[in-house]
Amino acid sequence: MKKSEGIGLKNVQAVYSGPEGDLWELVMGEQIHIGGFKSSMALAERAGIGTGMKGVDLCCCNGAGMRFLVRFRDAASMQGVDATETVVERGRRRCAEEQLDDRISFTLADVCDSGLPDGQADFVWGEDAWCYVEDKAKLVAEAARIVKAGGTIAFTDWVEGPVGLTDEEAARFLAFMKFPSVQDIGGYAALLKTNGCHVKVAEDTGLFAPHVDLYLAMLDKQLSYDALKIIGFDTALMGQLGGEMVFMQSLAHAGKIAQGMFVATKA
Repeated sequence: MKKSEGIGLKNVQAVYSGPEGDLWELVMGEQIHIGGFKSSMALAERAGIGTGMKGVDLCCCNGAGMRFLVRFRDAASMQGVDATETVVERGRRRCAEEQLDDRISFTLADVCDSGLPDGQADFVWGEDAWCYVEDKAKLVAEAARIVKAGGTIAFTDWVEGPVGLTDEEAARFLAFMKFPSVQDIGGYAALLKTNGCHVKVAEDTGLFAPHVDLYLAMLDKQLSYDALKIIGFDTALMGQLGGEMVFMQSLAHAGKIAQGMFVATKA
């Protein structure tokens, strides 16, 4: 696992309380994860998420994943946990607007110390967001604490790829993304096993590189004005951000970063 000193929760909160978070939603959509709806459906199907189940979404952001699960997997209820007030309030508004607030609720808290009761959830969910959490071991332990015996932990995340990052590449990538650390597929699988879970899926989705290609093409061919508006029409900043995205694209195509999918069952 690669780590970056000096990046923590406050940096992540700043991203998703300001224009950088709005930029990610512009290019990735409301769900803000690689693969959007199709990725969510694939994860839900692999995890067996279905009618009447009660779930917890750790790092729920604006709640789009929970709205997906209620609408398209018929989850009975969802409890989201996120430490950034801006996205939690946005999520509450969106759930109310879509008349889903009777089945979806939010907790503003550190996902490593959520305060939720033991063994309350049929499943714990996450989508491309645990990369923002500094203590991956504590996060996985919290997920295992919350889910009931026989329940499921299902998540995708940005991970170090099979080729691996050099220290210099990792430092630049983590600084741009405001990730305190980035785990690899084997590392997450080991953490799940340590917390008494049987790992059913731990694999590279293969979606990262083509989706970064898509995001860059959209920004170049369609969304340039929209992106510039978000950052105050600062063309120099736009160029800088674009350069970091191109660097990330090169890492993805080289197999140095990827999107991992994980499904595990608590013993």
